[in-house]
Amino acid sequence: MKLRLCSALILGTLIGCSVDKTDSPEGGDLSNAAAGTSKRIVADGSSTVGPITGLVGEMFEETHSDVEVPVTITGTGTGFGRFAAGEIDINDASRRIKDTEKAKCEEGGVEYVELMVAMDGISVVVNKDNDFLEAITTAQLKKIWEPGSSVKKWKDVDPSWPDEDIKLYGPGRESGTFDYFTKAINGEEGATRDDYNPSGDDNLLVIGVSGDKYALGYFGYGYYELSKDKLKLLKVSATDNASDGIAPNPEAIQSGTYTPLARPVFIYVNKVALKRPEVAEFIAFYLNEGQEAIPKVGCVKMSPANLEAAKSALAEALN
Repeated sequence: MKLRLCSALILGTLIGCSVDKTDSPEGGDLSNAAAGTSKRIVADGSSTVGPITGLVGEMFEETHSDVEVPVTITGTGTGFGRFAAGEIDINDASRRIKDTEKAKCEEGGVEYVELMVAMDGISVVVNKDNDFLEAITTAQLKKIWEPGSSVKKWKDVDPSWPDEDIKLYGPGRESGTFDYFTKAINGEEGATRDDYNPSGDDNLLVIGVSGDKYALGYFGYGYYELSKDKLKLLKVSATDNASDGIAPNPEAIQSGTYTPLARPVFIYVNKVALKRPEVAEFIAFYLNEGQEAIPKVGCVKMSPANLEAAKSALAEALN
């Protein structure tokens, strides 16, 4: 099913995009596609980048009626598995490719170009009715999320906080957001407590946090933006003083001052697919007219310097 951008919906419905997470579109034979027999540009991967690619795809289809850009969201890691197998043209990624994934691409004969397309700030959120918390330190987040954490109630983090069970929501292990957050907060990629509510669908995380007064969760900034009427955004401080905290916003994310949770996000394009004229034109469109899609899905445009670097990387790959 094609990913389609929607506006935020009422509580209890999915927010953001309609995506079939079980039946992924087939990428087809990329060698045949290179000969121009395919007019489908197939993307999979990150729930953060997927909405951008989906909307850029819609914009591109408006002037290219013979091209379809189906997008699914299975998570950055799962997407890289399909990408290395040559099943898809583009992997949407909320982190850089891992060495193990590079090795799988090499084994599969998949050469690629990495293109930064936007910035994101992983957002730490609580229920909108939370009346005791405005900011949180990275040390407190570590205390909550680290492996073997003994935190069961809010007061276990800070004695002044309520004697109420803390309900935690976060991405699953297939997620690039999970990888980035655990590295930034717990010091090791993949290191986390296991007794939380995981989901590869960020919409379900939004619903979980918005439905419980004592919940806390994290996901990409775009999902907060689409659901800000249901959530409370926390400031995050990298010092031991919560009053130093900074809330994610476009300026803080683009500049990187929202530390340590501001991050670049990417698309990875199979170089064989890039030989197809429609794919080359789509990626060029993505880095030009398509940049207007980024704020519409709640993400943040990259700096002009980073945008020019991405265009240069594409030009080099096309030569």
